[in-house]
Amino acid sequence: MRKGRAVRIREFGGPEVLEFVDVEPRPPGHGEILVRVEAAGLNRADLLQRRGLYPAPPDAPADVPGLEYAGVVEAAGPGAGWEAGDRVMGIVGGGAMATHVTVSGREAMPIPEGMPAADAAAIPEVFLTAYDALFVQGELRLGETVLVHAVGSGVGTAALQLVRAAGATCIGTSRTEQKLERCRALGLDVGLRTDGRFADEVKRHTGGRGVDLVLDLVGASYLEENLAAVATRGRLVCVGLLGGAKASLPLGTLLQKRVRLVGTVLRSRPPEEKASLTQRFAREVLPLFAQGRLRPVVDTVLPFERVTEAHRLLESNRTFGKIVLTW
Repeated sequence: MRKGRAVRIREFGGPEVLEFVDVEPRPPGHGEILVRVEAAGLNRADLLQRRGLYPAPPDAPADVPGLEYAGVVEAAGPGAGWEAGDRVMGIVGGGAMATHVTVSGREAMPIPEGMPAADAAAIPEVFLTAYDALFVQGELRLGETVLVHAVGSGVGTAALQLVRAAGATCIGTSRTEQKLERCRALGLDVGLRTDGRFADEVKRHTGGRGVDLVLDLVGASYLEENLAAVATRGRLVCVGLLGGAKASLPLGTLLQKRVRLVGTVLRSRPPEEKASLTQRFAREVLPLFAQGRLRPVVDTVLPFERVTEAHRLLESNRTFGKIVLTW
């Protein structure tokens, strides 16, 4: 088997610690596939891992980042359910920033017919995260209203589209009006430019009732406002901690409103849970891409040779949607 290449974190630090190394792709075992990676999405988790703040789970390489891939099956183990030549995409605990990745066949999904790999690589992490948070954890129902924070981010734009496809109403927040305008083109019902205060505006747009569900990518700094903005018996699902990990919890409000507060993460889940979520997503959501009701939102596509530049670009917070790297 020919050698591959991978992006390696030489030591913890800034983008300059990234380097390329030769790697030996691991042949697929029973139920596994070896994928020749054509494109991989860049995520904030990769930035945190590079800085030593988000270690990879035990079953993923500690020094090769990358949580999602799109490519072609190069070899399939017994019982994998795929054949060489199949176009696939999916999430991994790490290691996707490489020319090859070996994964469970049950955690892979088919790339929608005719979709370029660079677009497909922008789907798995953000759409699976948003789908899980909205429908599995948040139990979103037809006709409800959802508040999505950082709506111009990768997860935010995915959530916005899923909310609209489900027949629900989406209120989104962002720190920039430009991102809100672009989200309105994706179907955002109400856009709120915010510096951290948003509950009063949310109540005004919901007739004083508040929202049924909050999808929070910010964390600690938004907790109090989230509890003020959510309706009685509403749900608050936290999937990110960009605004901090520690906050005082107003238990009186939580109890009075009977709010359900849920925390969730995909990366460290057991393989069986990831496989189950992936297969449910493939059944329920993937057809919507072929129908044109959902689309990956890609900000920038760069060759892997410019991975350092890609990290700096994502850190600048100037992007709308995903940064994708291609071989």
